[in-house]
Amino acid sequence: MKNKIKSFMRSILWSYSPASEREAADSTARNFLLHWFPAKIATRSISFSYSMVLGTIILALFTILTVTGLVLMFLYVPSVGHAYWSIKDLEFVIPYGWFIRDLHRVAAQLMVATVFIHLMRVFLTGAYKQSTTVVGSYRPLNWWIGLALLLVTMMLSYTGYLLPWDQLALWAITIGDHIALSAPLVGPAISKILIGGTIIDQNTLIRWYVAHVFFLPLIIFMLILWHMWRIRKDGGLAAVEALGTERIQQDKVVAKGKTYSLMGIVQGITPTITQYRVRGESVNASPYVTRRILVIFVFVTAITMALAFYIKAPLEQPANLMWTPNPAKAPWYFLWLQELVADTTIRIKGFTISGGFVGGIIIPTVLLLFAAAWPLLDKSTDAAIGVWFHKSRRLQNTAFLAVVAVIVILIYVGAVMRGPYWHLYMPWQAWIKMPTRF
Repeated sequence: MKNKIKSFMRSILWSYSPASEREAADSTARNFLLHWFPAKIATRSISFSYSMVLGTIILALFTILTVTGLVLMFLYVPSVGHAYWSIKDLEFVIPYGWFIRDLHRVAAQLMVATVFIHLMRVFLTGAYKQSTTVVGSYRPLNWWIGLALLLVTMMLSYTGYLLPWDQLALWAITIGDHIALSAPLVGPAISKILIGGTIIDQNTLIRWYVAHVFFLPLIIFMLILWHMWRIRKDGGLAAVEALGTERIQQDKVVAKGKTYSLMGIVQGITPTITQYRVRGESVNASPYVTRRILVIFVFVTAITMALAFYIKAPLEQPANLMWTPNPAKAPWYFLWLQELVADTTIRIKGFTISGGFVGGIIIPTVLLLFAAAWPLLDKSTDAAIGVWFHKSRRLQNTAFLAVVAVIVILIYVGAVMRGPYWHLYMPWQAWIKMPTRF
């Protein structure tokens, strides 16, 4: 009986623990979940020093968000009159409800940051660049998919901000709505689409709830699948391009004898066969990569759970359009936009330049268009593809890191140095005391 159970389990799990090279090759062809992996993967492409396993970390965080989100759907009431109090019940009534909510929020924040860092890694290694020697691949498309994934991930986290229906949520959404309203001509129409009318109310809540729990997760899931498929289509991670430039030519002399030509048999010719061997080792996708993914999933889950014990999801007073918190701030990943809006709002003798339009729409749109067009503008050599900080990319990497540094500084200024009435305070200065609501 024991042998039968063992044999049955082996018949199910053999593809995750192959006993031979043949089984290792067959596992990726026969297993539906492993089918997107090639039979063998270059060790350099899966090394932490190259990819930092950021893609797997993102997938693990998205899995945590999906599982905790499904639990929260059963406990949350998407109603203006009940949303806040259902979150209160999560915090104080439902066993471990606080932990599920904190875990969901921490995973969401980490996913936004990790997707951005992943895009940074792709840029700094030139992995978005199309090789002139590889036929059948088109890496710029995966870069564009990554940009879309970043935008949708930020929107997924942002829509979740509204759901607690507290003051933090209400005014974070109000800030975004004001930026949308600053767009010439189409601003009011965009605002109505976003909030479902002219004021933030039940229509806004149910609209963003449906987007948060259905449309945006579905889009992210499809983008991840497309992203993974494109990696296979492009022949693997861009580190493979660097491996391709390290081929070694070997002349192999074939034994003398008859040689077949197009017209017949030729006597006395000793052909020379040129072989190419790629430097570096490769491993079977199963079990090496699958076990690696499992370890990363466990590690990310453990770290996220540990952070959820110490980083609490905020919950302020119930939403009230008649009382504005001072200062009212957007989520941290949109704080740089809020700071740009303040910095680009210029008043000259009664004439005002709209910071919402310049800093909230024009500058981010220009940055996004440059990011999307850069794979087509990059003229660095093929030797730079898949290589960290290649010397031929020194100028563009420096410019890219400068833009990232400015965004980080703006986030810091908005988070730490902006006080009541959006006045600028040094870290050692005390903020003026504002009157309480009651």
